[in-house]
Amino acid sequence: MTTISVTESAVNQIQKIVEESGDQAKGIRVGVQGGGCAGLSYMLDLESEELEGDRVYPISEELNLYVDKKSFLFLAGTTLDWSGGLNGNGFEFSNPNVASSCGCGTSFSV
Repeated sequence: MTTISVTESAVNQIQKIVEESGDQAKGIRVGVQGGGCAGLSYMLDLESEELEGDRVYPISEELNLYVDKKSFLFLAGTTLDWSGGLNGNGFEFSNPNVASSCGCGTSFSV
């Protein structure tokens, strides 16, 4: 079964964001939306509940990763990572479905 993976560093960062938010978040929602110069862009948001049709992946004892059915078509096999390197901090998507991406790396096409 194809899934979406989350690295340990990304899980740690998600836990930190949830704790700092003071929200009742139970995890993070990952999705794809139209936009950007290549046609599609990634979306990340805190999530407090599972929506109908979601795929839910436990990423820790307390937190889940939520993906809607449409976004999963573009994200199957993707690994979500957190980079805290010299080029800046942020989540990085390693998506095997990407055919091309824009020069700035914020949008993609399949």
